[in-house]
Amino acid sequence: MTRFWKAFATIILFAASSALATAEERWQTLPEPAAMPKADESGYAPVNGIQMYYAVFGKGDPVLLIHGGLGHADIWASQVVTLSKTHKVIVADSRGHGRSTRTGEPYGYDLMASDYLALLDFLKIDKTALVGWSDGGIIGIDIALHHPERLTRLFAQAANVTTDGVDPGVMTNKTFAAHIERSGRDYKKMSKTPDQYDAFVAQISHMWESQPAWTKEELGKITTPTAIVAGDHDEAIKRAHTEYMASAIPGARLIILPNASHFAMLQAPDEYSQAALDFIDAK
Repeated sequence: MTRFWKAFATIILFAASSALATAEERWQTLPEPAAMPKADESGYAPVNGIQMYYAVFGKGDPVLLIHGGLGHADIWASQVVTLSKTHKVIVADSRGHGRSTRTGEPYGYDLMASDYLALLDFLKIDKTALVGWSDGGIIGIDIALHHPERLTRLFAQAANVTTDGVDPGVMTNKTFAAHIERSGRDYKKMSKTPDQYDAFVAQISHMWESQPAWTKEELGKITTPTAIVAGDHDEAIKRAHTEYMASAIPGARLIILPNASHFAMLQAPDEYSQAALDFIDAK
């Protein structure tokens, strides 16, 4: 009987765990990115003392996709497939991320924005639409503030403009923890310095402690047509902060993606791509 009850208990536990897995909402998942299509052009651009990995897909009006902190360009695979049908799509690894190198220079959003502007110069692209996720969205806002002549439109998802816009609960969120763990594994596979992930995280963390820090008055000077975007279950950015950003940027459109979180481009790739495309191509 003892053996029977042990087996029965095992079956019950398995059924319960399966039920929990089935019940898991889309916004609680962290899907693997799709396979990145073959690039029309790729390589390393020498910008600001680093070697910045980039890839270009398709033809048409340009769209620059900028990933979030600790991530890399390949998270955009699904968006690249959709957007490159009608646009020239540029992706890159931010300094120190993925395949790009870094220096000992302190991280700052102004510096990272200047990296992307230098990449556009390298690619001879004067003006582009920009889709940015998390840190990528913040970089997009930085460019809109200081170099609006380089942007046609800005689709900023899961961004913040002050550090108090970050939800402290993100530190114990399991989906975000899974992202950090996956990013570490990807770093070891991609980076030219695969054993320096901890040092890289420590270096960029200094930026996150104090940046960004833009005032309402500064945001009010943005002239680039902007969409402020968030998943309705974002783990990292407070909803009230997202709404504040949309109200502070003149004419900004607020887009809330249903049943999605900070990682909406992976959880709802088709919906995300269509939302970005609709905004970019809006007349």
